[in-house]
Order: sequence, then structure tokens, then C-alpha cells
Amino acid sequence: MASAPLKSALLIVSTTAAQDAAADASGPILTQVLKDEGDGKWEVLETAIVSDDVLQIQRQIIAWTDGPDGINLIVTTGGTGFASSDGTPEAVIPLLHKQAPGLVHGMLAASLQVTPFAMMSRPVAGVRNKSIIVTLPGSPKGAKENLQAIIKTLPHACLQASGANSRVLHSGGVKKLESEAGISGSESQPADQGHHCHHHHGHGHGQSHGNLVRHTNPSALSNDPSLGPSRRHRESPYPMLSVDDALALIAEHTPEPEVITAKVDGTIIGSVLAEDVSAKENVPAFRASIVDGYAYIAPKNGHFKGVFPVTAVSHAAPGEIGSLKDGELARITTGAPLPPGATSVIMVEDTIIKTMTDDGKEEKEIEIDVQGVKEGDNVREIGSDIKEGTTILKKGELISAVGGEIGLLAAVGVAEAKVYRRPVIGILSTGDEIIEHNRPGALKLGEVRDTNRITLMSAVKEWGFEVVDLGIAKDKRGSLEETLRDGLRRADLLITSGGVSMGELDLLKPTIERSLGGTIHFGRVAMKPGKPTTFATVPVKDNAGQRVSKAIFSLPGNPASALVTFHLFVLPALHKLAGASPVGLPKVPAILSHEFSLDPRPEYHRVVVTVGNDGLLSATSTGGQRSSKVGSLRSANALVCLPSGKGVLEKGTKVDVLLMNNIRGA
Repeated sequence: MASAPLKSALLIVSTTAAQDAAADASGPILTQVLKDEGDGKWEVLETAIVSDDVLQIQRQIIAWTDGPDGINLIVTTGGTGFASSDGTPEAVIPLLHKQAPGLVHGMLAASLQVTPFAMMSRPVAGVRNKSIIVTLPGSPKGAKENLQAIIKTLPHACLQASGANSRVLHSGGVKKLESEAGISGSESQPADQGHHCHHHHGHGHGQSHGNLVRHTNPSALSNDPSLGPSRRHRESPYPMLSVDDALALIAEHTPEPEVITAKVDGTIIGSVLAEDVSAKENVPAFRASIVDGYAYIAPKNGHFKGVFPVTAVSHAAPGEIGSLKDGELARITTGAPLPPGATSVIMVEDTIIKTMTDDGKEEKEIEIDVQGVKEGDNVREIGSDIKEGTTILKKGELISAVGGEIGLLAAVGVAEAKVYRRPVIGILSTGDEIIEHNRPGALKLGEVRDTNRITLMSAVKEWGFEVVDLGIAKDKRGSLEETLRDGLRRADLLITSGGVSMGELDLLKPTIERSLGGTIHFGRVAMKPGKPTTFATVPVKDNAGQRVSKAIFSLPGNPASALVTFHLFVLPALHKLAGASPVGLPKVPAILSHEFSLDPRPEYHRVVVTVGNDGLLSATSTGGQRSSKVGSLRSANALVCLPSGKGVLEKGTKVDVLLMNNIRGA
């Protein structure tokens, strides 16, 4: 057996104990069982308490199983009964990579010898990554009895799950295993179940029981790929949602934007302010001339007449300027500071050169004869544009590439600003039939060039977001899971295309639910095109080691469907992650330029919107709207929202259109 103790962790599932840890009675008892009856083979590294909440349970288990130093054994206690709040099995089953019905039967058999009410427990056991997970009842007595029933066999199970050589472990046969575990054959099985060894390895009743637990689990709706195509769902188990309901779920479950401090330079372009910004200094910071001319001290009677000497020069370039005395002039350029003492500026057009310097290069004396002058003429006062401390930009404003916002920040001395971090988007295509769009040579039978990935990457970049290209994932569970995990490490939101329908190789939903521990918030939408669009969130660790949620949008594989659903569903999530408002495509009214046929489902029809000489917008179809028809995307700059129904909408009908790009002239 292992020379070092095996690592174990206890998870207490109890809303009461989560509020008051002293209410937990099971944790200390289970720790004692592992210590006293585990033959020194166990070390309890961690004990955690969570409420009766599926997501909290899953987050804690994944934190223990998915790290570089995985726990060998995770024991949960609580939440395995029939009460409405009992959800531990529903939380654990989707996380399991392998189920362990033998351990379940061992616990039930031992408990049924104590009380028939053991039938009221719903234990689950299995393997995730290299960890064994076992769920026990919440009662201290029941939890102790269940753990005692299997504790002798758990070290062997943990060694196998951790990757030990099975051939070496099993050398010597069952008797040797029983001897090493400190049990005998009569102790390892009830007297009337002599077929227990076969049962443990998945034959007979064991397999049947595993299926029963899986099919009564309401939290994992996706197909279980391990069952094969004959056992997959014949109809989608996901409820059909309206577009509005789907958008509401996206708004609810898309993570909140992250606030960062950004330097005011080119990298801040496209960011949204996360707080109001105040001016750090006055603009202008000094009294400045707004014309080319001469600074002077305005006479109180308003009549400025005479010949005056030019005693100084003030340019816009910084420099020291001496004080101006009454009766003197200082030549001044636009934007230059007034000399100390000067009150006003007279335009050069209102003056006459009287005499020049000896070299003839400068004015020596200027003649002036004007009426109605006063203090402040042609002068921009300190803070007259922006006063220090005033709010110059509001939270939620976009720092656009036009330059106005960043110029304003620079003008008032703001070097850094709080903004919402712009999310990084990972894009992935799936399918054994998909090949790179630029692969040379003719297509083989069944091959399809990857239209979606390059199209979606282009669309995401056009909306101002950074893209990570995750390539093409084949229809293999392990490969798809690893690609998704890699994407979740590198990006803030994932977009996949393909693999969301009902075929046996449509693995995205099962992988998200069963392998990643994610929650699928919707898997079908009542719309055309894009019915199988899927939105999910997955718990992951961020760079700081904190548990966060990341969104995955699994879009249909047909090109038109993928692009339509990106603009309709993904874009609002991207806007929320970036702190932008309003979210999604802008909606404007337009007139149909011809009749449009209606469909039983609401349809988002690709159209070209133009503005006529009368200033009204008109919408014209791009042609056939089959979801696989790439040509329907050509030149489309909008989606027209057609209601469900029969017949047609007549030419001239006023409809709403969602703008994907600039409106064109007629």
C-alpha cells in the first residue's frame, strides 16, 4: 500500500452549519472514523462547510479535485435525503467522470441491516480526475455507519484512481487484496450476495443501479455519452425558451465586469469608465490670450488712445515674462499667458506700427485709438474651460477612438482612470468534419471548411474585443474537455460552434455539464435560425486563485445561425462584461421593401437596410434564409425581427430591425 498517508477532505453540506459551524456534529465523527478505523492510511487535510446549494457544493468539490495536488478522497455529509433542500447527489453526479455503484451498494447494504429507513438515503459515489467522491447522510450515526462500511476498500480505490499500476495492485488476487485491506470475504459482502465481486465491476444489478441514479438526476439534462447512441435523448430535454427569456437569463448569469486601473494612453481606447472622472487642474491653468495682438492695462474710461512702447513679448512657449506697467504693451500670440499686471488684449488688426527697432525687425512703438475697451477683453480666464474638481466624464462613458474623451482626460492631467477590463474572447469550432478554411486541395467526402471560426473572430474584433483562437476540437470527450479547459484559462468568455444538436457526437452540452461542472441555463430557443443555441456558466479559478464564473456560448454549426445568434445573444454578454450600456444591437424602425414570408417561429431575417431620399429606412432581404446558406450573410447589415405566424408581411409594413453595421445610402 502507499507509504505516505492518503489525502482526504470532508465537506459538510448544511445551511445551518454554514451559519454556525458549532452546529456540525458529523465532521468530527467522520474525522475520528478515518483516524481510528483507517489503519493510519488517511490524513484529513481540509474540512469545509457549505449551504444546501448545488453551485456551492460543486465549487468546493472542483476546487479539491481539479488542482495540481488533488485530494485522494472527498467525503460529503448531508443533503442526500428526499427533502426539497437536499441536492448533494444532484450537485455531485454531473461532476463524476466515473460512477462507483459498488461503493453505493456497500453503504446501502450495511445501512439496511440497521434500519429499513436506509432506503430513504440517496448516496452517490464515483471518480473525478484522480479523486474518489463519496456522499454520506447528514445524520452523524448514518454518516458513521456508511463510512465504516467502505473504509477498508477505499485505499485500494484511491490508489487506482490516482493512476497506480492496476496489474501490480491486483497481483496475488482478491485474497491478497482483502488481507492488505484487513478484511475477509465474509465481511466484504452480505451473506446472500455471493456475486458481489462481479457486481462491483459493473455487471448485473450494479450497472442497472448506476443508470437509475443517473436518469433520476434533474440537474444534468444532457446526454450521457458513455451510454451510446441508443440511450441518447430522442428529444431535447431542455425547455424551449423565448428570445426575451433567453436574453433575461444571459443578463442574470453573465458575470459582472472587472474594474482595473488603466493608463491614459492608446491602450485605454475602447474601455468604459468605471467611475466618474474629475479634473485635476484648471483649463486653462493661466490667463491666456485668445487672439494675436498686444497685452495692456485697460484704462478705466474705456478709451485706449495713444502711442505706446512694446516692452515685452509673450509666446505660447513657456517662459518668464516680466510685469507690465500702465502705458506699456507686450506683444502676445494666441494661447500665450498674459504678463503679470495685464488686464486685456487688443487685436493686432486694431493697431498701427508707429516706429521700428534700429534693425527693423521688431515693433518699437504702436499707435492705438479704440473706444469701449474693458478688463478681460480677448482673455481666456483661469478655469474658464474646465474648473479643477469638476466632473468631466461620467461612469459608463466609452473612451472612443475618435479622440475627444482621451484628449479631455489628458487636458486636465488625468494619467490613470478606473475602467472596466475589456474581456478576452476565446473562439472554438468543433466537429470531426471541420477542416481549416485555408487548407489547400480539394475537400474529401464529408469535409467542411471552417467558416464559423473566422467569421466569429472577425465579428468579435469588429466590436472591439480581443480574440483568442482556440482552433478546431474533434468530437472526442477528452479532447473537447481539455480544449475547453484551456480556453477557460486563456479567455473570459468562450464561443463555440457546432456540437449542440441531438446527435451522438454532439458533445458540448454533456462536456459542459458532466465534465466541467457547469450549469446550462438554456439549451433551446424558439427562433429561426438558431434553435439549439446554448448558454452556460462554468466555475473556474482566476489568476488569483479565487473561484469565479465564466460564460460559454455554444452556437449552432450552420454559418448563418452562428452569426445571427452571436449578434443576438453573445454581444449583450460581451457588452455587460465590458461595462458598456446599452447592451446588444441598436434597434431602429424600418419599412419592408417587399413582402416577407412568415414562419411558425419568430425569425431573424438577414437584410440590407438603406436610407432613402425621404430619410426613411427600408429593409431588403439578402435572399434565401436557410441556416446553412453562407450567401445570406453577404452584405447583410441588419436583422429584421419577423413575428411568428402564417402568410406574409406586406411590402411597406413597419418592422423593427437590429443594426449589425452601418446604414447605407439608397
